[in-house]
Amino acid sequence: MKTILVAGGAGYIGSHMVVLLSRRGYDVIVADNLQTGHRQAVRGARQLYVGDLRDTAFLDRVFSENRIDGVINFAACSLVGESVKDPLKYYGNNVSGAISLLSAMRTHGVKNIVFSSTAATYGEPEKQPIEERDRTEPTNPYGATKLAIENMLKWCDRAYGIHYVALRYFNAAGSDPEAGIGEDHNPETHLIPLVMKTALGQRDHIGIFGDHYPTADGTCIRDYIHVQDLTLAHLSALEYLEKGGSSDVFNLGSGTGYSVSEIIETARRVTGREIKAVVEPPRPGDPSVLIASNQKAKMVLEWQPSRGLEQIISDAWAWHSGHPNGYEE
Repeated sequence: MKTILVAGGAGYIGSHMVVLLSRRGYDVIVADNLQTGHRQAVRGARQLYVGDLRDTAFLDRVFSENRIDGVINFAACSLVGESVKDPLKYYGNNVSGAISLLSAMRTHGVKNIVFSSTAATYGEPEKQPIEERDRTEPTNPYGATKLAIENMLKWCDRAYGIHYVALRYFNAAGSDPEAGIGEDHNPETHLIPLVMKTALGQRDHIGIFGDHYPTADGTCIRDYIHVQDLTLAHLSALEYLEKGGSSDVFNLGSGTGYSVSEIIETARRVTGREIKAVVEPPRPGDPSVLIASNQKAKMVLEWQPSRGLEQIISDAWAWHSGHPNGYEE
């Protein structure tokens, strides 16, 4: 049985990754500082180590006490707006944490890592859908730190033989109703959870930032992917590395995307609630369309998403309606 370390495994996507790995017969350990993660979200891991990746003694203990075969790294600060206001926090946490993690991998001879990156590495896209070979010019420190880690991984591959897959994606959504885990951020900034909170009456309305974009219904189009499809992609990347695949970068996305109005209408249908929407002024710099091409992931990783918007909203509603206050810590 292979042992996988999931860094950030108490967070939203990380906790879903832990569940999938344990279902597939992996021995899973989690390292998380619980800054934004939740202890109750960790289901199926053999052990949760609570500590900071930047603490080298902590990481050495994690690696010394376990024979780790591979690492999946979700650990990061991830609020775009906050990153602009406090870039040093993001470089300090995201990049320094990755340096410590890679150093521990090098010391303990662990050769495979799947890195949870972001489509924010691209910045303002030149074209749609975005492809992996398109230019990378992040427009915020969050995206810049993820790109810095991708570049570091490339050099670590050359120098130390640490093989990696970096996965770039936009918006994860949905939940795993069977496992009883879901999305619980504070503050919450993502559209679908905010729509769910509006449906629950926890918010008066959901804001639509502009309705005059050059799209079919005038609202922005974004790429959403079900969190369970996302974790399957990380598993495919891990298996690809285990089979000797070479280091690479892949986009993950629906390939089509959904508009803000589509999401609200689908949520009204799924929840049976009114969900008041108010058109507000557009946010400066908001592109009308952001979609990631998933062709390369389809070809190389043999992965493609199978859950559409209806399922994303339905599973998100199952979580939020059943856990209106999240994990209630």
